[in-house]
Amino acid sequence: MNTTQLATLTTTNLPSAINSPSNAIWHLGPIPIRAYALCILAGIFICVWWGDKRYRARGGQKDVVLDTALVAVPCGIVGARLYHVITSPDAYFGPEGNLALIPQVWHGGLGIWGGIGAGALAVWLYLRHRKLEVGTFAEAVAPTLLVAQAVGRLGNWFNQELFGVPTTLPWGLRIDDEHLPAGYAPGTLFHPTFLYEALWNLAGAAVLVWLGRRFNWRGGVSMWAYMVIYTAGRIWVEYLRIDDAQHILGIRLNVWTSAVVCLIGLTGLFLTLRKQKASAQVGAGLEGE
Repeated sequence: MNTTQLATLTTTNLPSAINSPSNAIWHLGPIPIRAYALCILAGIFICVWWGDKRYRARGGQKDVVLDTALVAVPCGIVGARLYHVITSPDAYFGPEGNLALIPQVWHGGLGIWGGIGAGALAVWLYLRHRKLEVGTFAEAVAPTLLVAQAVGRLGNWFNQELFGVPTTLPWGLRIDDEHLPAGYAPGTLFHPTFLYEALWNLAGAAVLVWLGRRFNWRGGVSMWAYMVIYTAGRIWVEYLRIDDAQHILGIRLNVWTSAVVCLIGLTGLFLTLRKQKASAQVGAGLEGE
């Protein structure tokens, strides 16, 4: 089936399709207010607010999460942008590239892996500087990160970007003509991969909270599990996306990155749980004596 036939089929038979927002920028006088930025900020707010509650419930100090976020968020944004620029270089360094676009994050283009890496390093260094336990902090914020990422993904909906292959499913995504990729006919519906990832993340956050309470996780176990849950969802979402990306051996770079991070998470999860189990057995033996 060619793209014209697909467009006719989806437009005619799927009135329940998801419409893309017609506007992603509002103006407060001369100041542009961008939906993408608002979604990112909303996600950060939820992460800090909920993370603070969870951290203090574990005996942590008030405002530590906020103070840490003030350090980690700028580092994460810089890292996310650099990852995107490095892994999608044509727009910046290609024959028709423009270096002036590199700092323009409001147009989209934040690579989550760069953000997680730079942000995690900043958090670790900051907590070590304040002589605070990293494991307790990680345990508290793990599910909040998934919720923040889910909210942030809505920015892709407003920007009409990072959607998937064409689909005839009832929840197909309508894209305005000016945002259509080359080769696709007007009216073609696409998989709303931003929505898939957001729902996966919200479900993952609920699972983390339940598992943490059920098994009394501590010492950062939830953070290792977060890495596994998020990357497992990201792998199958990446296979649906059609945006430009670097490929290695015919596979998108983000799939390789997700697989590596998933393996690291599984290893960390296994070793941390085994260590805690051994400690519990030693403690039980001492109590018996």
